[in-house]
Amino acid sequence: MVWNTTQLDNETLEMFRNTVVRNTLSIVYCIVILISLPGNGLSLWLLLFRTHSKTPTIIYMINLTITDLAICLFLPFHINYHLNGYNWVFGDELCRVVTIMFYSNMYCSILTMTAISVDRWIGVLRPIWYKKVMKKKYAAMVCLGMWATILMVMYPLESTDLTYKVQELNITTCFDVLKKSMLPSLGHWAVFLFTLFVLLFLIPFIVTVCCYTGIIFKLMKNNKGTEFHKKRRAVLLTITVLFVFTTCFAPNNVILFAHMVQRLFFDKSLYTAYKLTLSLSCLNSCLDPFIYYFASKEFRRKVRKVLGYSNNSSDVPKVFYRKESILSARTLMST
Repeated sequence: MVWNTTQLDNETLEMFRNTVVRNTLSIVYCIVILISLPGNGLSLWLLLFRTHSKTPTIIYMINLTITDLAICLFLPFHINYHLNGYNWVFGDELCRVVTIMFYSNMYCSILTMTAISVDRWIGVLRPIWYKKVMKKKYAAMVCLGMWATILMVMYPLESTDLTYKVQELNITTCFDVLKKSMLPSLGHWAVFLFTLFVLLFLIPFIVTVCCYTGIIFKLMKNNKGTEFHKKRRAVLLTITVLFVFTTCFAPNNVILFAHMVQRLFFDKSLYTAYKLTLSLSCLNSCLDPFIYYFASKEFRRKVRKVLGYSNNSSDVPKVFYRKESILSARTLMST
């Protein structure tokens, strides 16, 4: 975003004229919808109606799936906006709704992934305590708390007109040109930026890394006998999750922080880079079903059954009453 002034600078106007960037964003968003919508739709159906044991991890996965589907529902507005040359035609109220939900979903995905990592860490390192204390109602409360916190942080966007008429190009932007008066002072902008970058990204990122690192060390200490292959699979899944976290979310949030600092204190901009990295955050919704849900043998068997494929022998559980995801502490420690 750039600041609303009486006349936009040439760099900002050039960004709005750049057809390569907006076409690239539109293509990426279309790909995300085509992959994420059926993948997460099927995932949600299986998690809600075909998964019998609603563990805390499953609750977090359901929340993550709903978040991914919500992103897909709002992406068509972004596609229209970019293909229309950054010209928003849906009014101020819908601009606010789409913007708030887009960013809320991104940060909710980050916090949900962190919650899953903490849930796994407790389950692996403290399995007995985990079985006694961790209940699905607590997971549901955590999910509600995530959404409430994020919506509170987004309040400045909720109470501001996010559209801006660019007279030079005869277009109306949505969120790309912010009113500097949205917050009363530079200090308030600094607090807003600190909250977005540190509280909603950096701290969750550090917690996620620490939890998965602890899980890897714990599993590597116990890689004996018949447990080795299952634990190796869990380690590889952990590495993949961290890769997705750093690839999808880290570039966008780091560039956002750098851009805001440049804009607030040096009157410079990195917004083109920010717009491009923003599309990476959406790619996470494409990868979640493959990384989290298809790691579950029960889930994989049900998907193959729905699609009419026979199950591999390795997908048939040896103990039928144990229907846990690989993300479950019980599976990691005892299957």
